[in-house]
Amino acid sequence: MALYEHVFIARQDVSQQQVEALTEQYSTLIKEQGGSVGKTEYWGLRNLAFKVKKNRKGHYTLMNIDAPHTAVAEMERQMGISDDVIRFLTIRVDEHETDQSAMMQSRGDRGDRGDRGSRFGDRGDRGDRGDRGGDRSSRFGDRPPRRDREESTEGGNE
Repeated sequence: MALYEHVFIARQDVSQQQVEALTEQYSTLIKEQGGSVGKTEYWGLRNLAFKVKKNRKGHYTLMNIDAPHTAVAEMERQMGISDDVIRFLTIRVDEHETDQSAMMQSRGDRGDRGDRGSRFGDRGDRGDRGDRGGDRSSRFGDRPPRRDREESTEGGNE
């Protein structure tokens, strides 16, 4: 049997208990088809990158599945019919992760990203623009001045 990681997103207006019932329903379907569901993780109600079927948020759930392709195909077919599931993705993997997924780990446990200090990193003071400063010559490099301006200043209004 093949190993799969399956993530589905349920509508924002269903409750967490209904999402758990959906997870149990699909787990039972996989078991009836001769497969097994290793771990399931409820990732919570999260913002979507863009609107999906008029939803701005969704309940995310991960399932680690060890089942034949026919069982996964049937589960995906039923998810496509369901009004509560707005998106799903199934990926075949070589092996399942045994520990928590990256979504479940707290920020402190994900590894040291260094001390950023501020939201803008080590860019220094926002007012300091470096070589892009206020002097026109530094902004436009070695470009010579425009001819029409040069002539108009030489003639003057005498």
